Amino acid sequence: MTLVAGYAPEERSKAVLHLAAMLARSFGEDLVVATVVPKPWFPSMAKVDAEYQTYLDTQADAALDQARSELPSDVTATFVRQGSRSVATGLLEAEHDASLIVVGSSSAGVFGHVVLGSVTDRLLHSSPIPVAMAPRGFRVKAKAKVRRVTAAYDGGEDAEALAVTAAGVAARAGVSLRLATFAVWSRPSHVMRLGTEPEDAVLQVWLAEIRSAAGQALTRVKDLRAAPRDLDAVVGIGSSWAEALEDVEWDEGEMLVVGSSSVGPIAGVFLGTRSAKIVRYSPVPVLVVPRRSATTEVPDISG
Repeated sequence: MTLVAGYAPEERSKAVLHLAAMLARSFGEDLVVATVVPKPWFPSMAKVDAEYQTYLDTQADAALDQARSELPSDVTATFVRQGSRSVATGLLEAEHDASLIVVGSSSAGVFGHVVLGSVTDRLLHSSPIPVAMAPRGFRVKAKAKVRRVTAAYDGGEDAEALAVTAAGVAARAGVSLRLATFAVWSRPSHVMRLGTEPEDAVLQVWLAEIRSAAGQALTRVKDLRAAPRDLDAVVGIGSSWAEALEDVEWDEGEMLVVGSSSVGPIAGVFLGTRSAKIVRYSPVPVLVVPRRSATTEVPDISG
């Protein structure tokens, strides 16, 4: 199987190469670095159109040369120029045996977090395979690999299946698995706490239930033929999604796995509102997997 990394000649593409190299090392898969060249909607014999297409091809080749110089020397890759009417479609067509698409964040966003751009947003509504996203400015040390996989666990209908999928990712990389639940819980100020004891009791009941559910999911993971070496579960609580994710400790080499929304197509990725907020505030790379990949006992990243 193959990882496809979308590359464009701009600063944020370095983050794509760093993430793609880390994943290629961790999963032992081939890497294809692709630059997508726009194709005209209608064929034309006009000389100016041919000259413009030649210009685009030249720019794409220059971008691939730049990618060759920036990709870590310990990772072998194939570099391709892919013609397509859209970048998202071109990346999906770049390698038919692809198991994963790797993309970067938009330059218009918070440094160090995943920022969805137009290409990424379209991929997250159309890709039949998982999509990995690098935070803006993402960098790793030489020869870095994934060191832990964290699954965004909400205790819902598809939560246990997502835990199994994330376990497959962790097992392939030979690392530990952690289930992380994020809760947005607004507490009143100290002077306004009078009469809020019932709300605190509700929170404690919910925490007990989610920890119990996570424990049951980890029990299922332990029974897999290829289980991760270590298992853990944590809960992050904050008055906002940003605070909830900050309440959880993140290590270097961490990858967050998020599942598709249940309202989306079962054979593709589709972010729901909650998942989109988790992705937005993630300080580590995010892997969004289709619900289909959560139906196998020992899944790989291709589902």
